[in-house]
Amino acid sequence: MTDAKKNVLAVVAPHVGGRATGAGLAGLLPGEAHVTVVEATDEDPAALRAAHVIVTALAPVTAEHLAAAPELELVQCASHGFDYVDVSAARARDVPVCTIGSSGAEAQNVAEQTFALMLALAKQLIPAHTALVEADWALPRLQRSLTELSGKTLGIVGLGQIGQEVARRAVAFDMTVVYAGRRPVPLETAARLGGARHVPLDELLRTADYVSLHTPLTEETRQLLNAERLALLKPTAFVINTARGALIDQDALADALERGALAGAGIDVFDPEPPTPALRLLKAPNVVLSPHTAGVTRETLIRIALAAVQNVAGFLAGNPPQDVVS
Repeated sequence: MTDAKKNVLAVVAPHVGGRATGAGLAGLLPGEAHVTVVEATDEDPAALRAAHVIVTALAPVTAEHLAAAPELELVQCASHGFDYVDVSAARARDVPVCTIGSSGAEAQNVAEQTFALMLALAKQLIPAHTALVEADWALPRLQRSLTELSGKTLGIVGLGQIGQEVARRAVAFDMTVVYAGRRPVPLETAARLGGARHVPLDELLRTADYVSLHTPLTEETRQLLNAERLALLKPTAFVINTARGALIDQDALADALERGALAGAGIDVFDPEPPTPALRLLKAPNVVLSPHTAGVTRETLIRIALAAVQNVAGFLAGNPPQDVVS
């Protein structure tokens, strides 16, 4: 790296805070960076053309954006996910794309949100609250569907840092943990997570009472839970998604819920975001929905910003980038 100031384009999508959040992020970057804050990657063509680093918070960075940034040296995602960046196009340019994966910045709150959704479904909190507000003592009607987490099997798809935090909480709830992924975790990790067992995805779907998704969105995992795989689930099972909306065929999930083929779903992420009013899941039975809040507590946002800034600052200082997407 030279002593000249590097140009950093901080792109924060409006639905995750936009310019106000971007200004806070920019304030954390080192003095050797000249920072421009925008809400869309191509909002300021001159800044994009001059950018050496793009820091993006859920704002798309496409092949066209990359082609318009001839000085680009790094794309830093302020998230664990990277599906909104054209990684192939960046790789062709020899521009590393980094996440904050090793920081675990989002792990705590995503795990908490996962259990909030599971508990809301098990205890029927939303219909119970709505009924009481409408002067309806719904206990006789709801008690048939109230369940416990204790003794149930939780199937985790993707046992990375976030998945492990979910599994750790499942052990505290006296649940059995099975997981699917490309490879088993080390035996000591599995033991720490209550003897979590690595199983094929289809076996997980057939046996789990709760299926929780914690895998990155890639071309291989897009619509991982399609109609065929959703049909493998028990009619008493629940689906939880706090990862990426496109991991599930949303229409197929709505079909299953409407037919009573599934007991319910807790969804924090959608495809696209924000969802359109036409999304059938918004009106499907026995769903608990939240607007991608799993990674945006005050504490989490601070950890995300610090992790992204730390990687960018290290890169500007001449260090190798961390958490490069392979």
